[in-house]
Amino acid sequence: MTESPRDIQLSQKWELQPGDVVAGRQVLGGLGDISLALNGDAIYAPFDGRVQPYKPNCVIFSSEEMPVYLFRLCGLNQQHFGFRRAGQALGTGDELRLALLTKQPDGRWAIVEPSKKIIEKMLQPS
Repeated sequence: MTESPRDIQLSQKWELQPGDVVAGRQVLGGLGDISLALNGDAIYAPFDGRVQPYKPNCVIFSSEEMPVYLFRLCGLNQQHFGFRRAGQALGTGDELRLALLTKQPDGRWAIVEPSKKIIEKMLQPS
């Protein structure tokens, strides 16, 4: 089954977003992203959830265990779309740019700081 791209409306209005192109160059990160050196290693699902395509070179990970949060993951070379169990690889890459989004009352999404604990969980298979 092919995953449909996820559309997200951010409450913050920044001109440049990951995946945008400026003068022929792709924007890799943006305000609110955390960059992590993966060095070819995998990033793992912190919970059971779903991986969907987002903008070029980005995916969205969502989980019913945390329905008001989305993880935007950019920079993965091998992406695994569809349902993933906690601890399964979401993809591999050299440099990951991660943003945590939380759902606002108006239905839009806002970028918030992820906890160190959740990042640690995503860097280690369970």
